[in-house]
Amino acid sequence: MGQRFLTTAQARAFYDRFGARQDSQAFYEDPALECLLAHGSFGSARHVFEFGCGTGRLAEMILTRALPGQARYSGCDISETMIGLARARLERFGDRVTLWQSDGPPDFSPTGTEIDRVVSTYVLDLLPDAQIAAFLNEAARALVPGGLLCTVGLTGGTDLPSRLTSGLWSMLARLRPELVGGCRPISVAARLDEDWAIEYRTVVTAWTVPSEVLVARRK
Repeated sequence: MGQRFLTTAQARAFYDRFGARQDSQAFYEDPALECLLAHGSFGSARHVFEFGCGTGRLAEMILTRALPGQARYSGCDISETMIGLARARLERFGDRVTLWQSDGPPDFSPTGTEIDRVVSTYVLDLLPDAQIAAFLNEAARALVPGGLLCTVGLTGGTDLPSRLTSGLWSMLARLRPELVGGCRPISVAARLDEDWAIEYRTVVTAWTVPSEVLVARRK
């Protein structure tokens, strides 16, 4: 049986229901997100765009701990619930933050200005291959020369426990994607073309869940 994917409508409905429970996955996500913060050179960023901002948890981390005071953040999500949670969480940052609900396909044009960081965490792993390719093409188009693509997502394991976890996750995603929010282990690094130079890549495993952390520079 081939890989099954949630439609945009199904994914929106799932994450509208899931809501704030998204943050309950911090036990395996946070170590990988911390690694991304350490290697994404956010201290020199001027405008960060996040594709799939969720509850705004990562955006809050970036804005409070990494971005210089004049830098801006833009983010989108397909879920109305997630956008509402993110707006409430990021309200104190005022006009430094722009958020909108997207229709699904990657479109960075609402950001309105040049972007030097494109971020996406635990989102690309729920998209079909063609949509991942479209996202990477749009990121290459939108980033300023030398800008960075910063991603985190489920990936293949590196030892027996993590391989067992990623294998089980892959099976569930193939048979019942609605049970895992449509996500499955992938490698974004393996999908990069000649537009990109990998600056940093590692696999961070927490509670046997392996996550690929990737920072790639637009040539």
